[in-house]
Amino acid sequence: MESTRTYAWPRGAEAADGEALERWLAGHGWEVDPTVFMAGALGPAVQVRPIGSGPDGEAGLLIVPGETVEFAGDRMRIAPRTLAGACPTAGACA
Repeated sequence: MESTRTYAWPRGAEAADGEALERWLAGHGWEVDPTVFMAGALGPAVQVRPIGSGPDGEAGLLIVPGETVEFAGDRMRIAPRTLAGACPTAGACA
């Protein structure tokens, strides 16, 4: 299965959204950091890191509700916000 380059983390994310994010991340060699959890009014924020990096490895990336994360080669980054390329629904975008 081919992975897309971006993933939109929705506001008000639920368990199914977290599972979908974990599958998408795993396809790029990344994982949700289980040691970091942040709840907010718009839903949970998630910390992601390269698989196996552990607490002393790369700091990773914090994804807050409503942001789109982009796989950029060997790293993750927050995708620039644009109206023309916005993903109309939560989840993976092509």
